[in-house]
Amino acid sequence: MKQPQSVLAKTISTPVILIALLVVIAILTALFGSGSFARTVTEIFIRVAFVVGLYIFIGNSGVISFGHAGFMCIGAYAAAWFTVPPMMKKVLLPGLPEIVSNAQLPFLGSLVLSSFLAALVALLVGLIMMRLAGIAASIATFAFLAVINTVYANWESVTAATSSVVGIPMVTGVWTSLFGASAAILIAYFYSISRWGLALRAARDEDIAASASGVDIYRQRLISFVISAFVCGMSGVLYAHYLGVVNPDAFYLGITFISLSMFVVGGMSSLSGAVLGVVIISAIIQILRWFEKGIDIGGLTLELPNGIQEIAIGVVMIVILVFRPAGLLGKREVLLKGWPFKRRTAD
Repeated sequence: MKQPQSVLAKTISTPVILIALLVVIAILTALFGSGSFARTVTEIFIRVAFVVGLYIFIGNSGVISFGHAGFMCIGAYAAAWFTVPPMMKKVLLPGLPEIVSNAQLPFLGSLVLSSFLAALVALLVGLIMMRLAGIAASIATFAFLAVINTVYANWESVTAATSSVVGIPMVTGVWTSLFGASAAILIAYFYSISRWGLALRAARDEDIAASASGVDIYRQRLISFVISAFVCGMSGVLYAHYLGVVNPDAFYLGITFISLSMFVVGGMSSLSGAVLGVVIISAIIQILRWFEKGIDIGGLTLELPNGIQEIAIGVVMIVILVFRPAGLLGKREVLLKGWPFKRRTAD
């Protein structure tokens, strides 16, 4: 199930344009941005990696998942287990296996191992959950998130429970997070043009016809679930190495719903929509933060009340869903040839 060469040549422009956009943002930040703005951009790039991870599963399968923040949590805590100095781990996390407690891996080793751990957990739970469909599958993913949060919030000897795990090397900056976001985009792109991605989208659009054509829907959903968990786990590693601390509350409902909001706004069936949704909503949030702190205009201080961010995001979502139910881009992708927003030939 291969795409024609002409289609591949055309659609490869999508990840190139998206990564180029992020590179431009990173360069402008390095040249003109302050330290606080650089931290904001770093968070945006980490969120891009996470939302692209959501796209790999939700966008291709059509099944809404509320549980992927759990994989981000698994990746973040695994990063702490692998990179916190052994002496600190013996005090903070005495329940860790000795081989983990004595290890201190470099960032790249932590990134790979922690992401694979998230993918392994996804494989184990996906063997059961991917047999479900529709609202039942969505509820199962939410239950998975609740289980992960409960375990990590109470397993004191391994996760420090509700106390924060500290001592994680803070190595994630603008360029490191840019690398992570770019890797996520490339993984999502190559999965989407693979026979796995094509088969899963066929099952998403016409499940009966796909099954009759020999598509194993359960298997394809499981593959997508595992790959998306790997990418979300990677975003958790980046986040842990950005903050230097991890806490289970950081990977629960708050990050789940704001990320899904960004995903819906951009377009749930579009890789470009996943990336642009994060950038657009993050830009709105940052502008509102500035106004909440107060902005001087001609000697007058314009200040908005606290909490306006949540209201604005809700309003933006309602407006977009009223006028663009499929999101800003729908199933369209950014392409170099012709009008920059075109429907993917692959779909």
